[in-house]
Amino acid sequence: MNPPAENSAVAEINRLHAAVQHHVTQSREALTAALAAAWNAGRLLRQEHERVSATMHRGAWMLWLRKNFRGSAKTAKRYMALADAITEPTAFAGMSLRQAYFRLGIATEPKRRRQHPVTPLPEYVRLASRLVCVLRRLRRTTNSIAAERCRDDLRVLFEQLQPWFSEANQRRPNESIAA
Repeated sequence: MNPPAENSAVAEINRLHAAVQHHVTQSREALTAALAAAWNAGRLLRQEHERVSATMHRGAWMLWLRKNFRGSAKTAKRYMALADAITEPTAFAGMSLRQAYFRLGIATEPKRRRQHPVTPLPEYVRLASRLVCVLRRLRRTTNSIAAERCRDDLRVLFEQLQPWFSEANQRRPNESIAA
């Protein structure tokens, strides 16, 4: 026979296990209800968006939304995207809105804002990124004269950067750039 202390511990463990199961069931039901509410709100928002767009001037939707919707414009956009993406919310039963959005490719904000400020990128990274964007645009153009001019203008930069990346030249980067 088990001592009384052991019986009370076993009873408490089983009581807590039953509580866990109960709360998990409630949680899944609440998640499913939240998803269904978001989906229905999205359907109604889509209908209102179409009505407002058809009857009022351009830009009226945002005014209507600010006046009538208690959530943010981003939330309304996500609700409408959810309603557009699925025909029935039951396909995502038991999932959180965030999980459903993720599965559907609907962008969401991070759960928490960063506690620490984002370190800005070094200037050379920002400049290189801008240069890459310009070069991509230039590659899509059919203007061969503009491309040739750009190539001539960037030749000096290429010549200064080339030693940094050539395997034959093992000098340190700060030694290879002329001031």
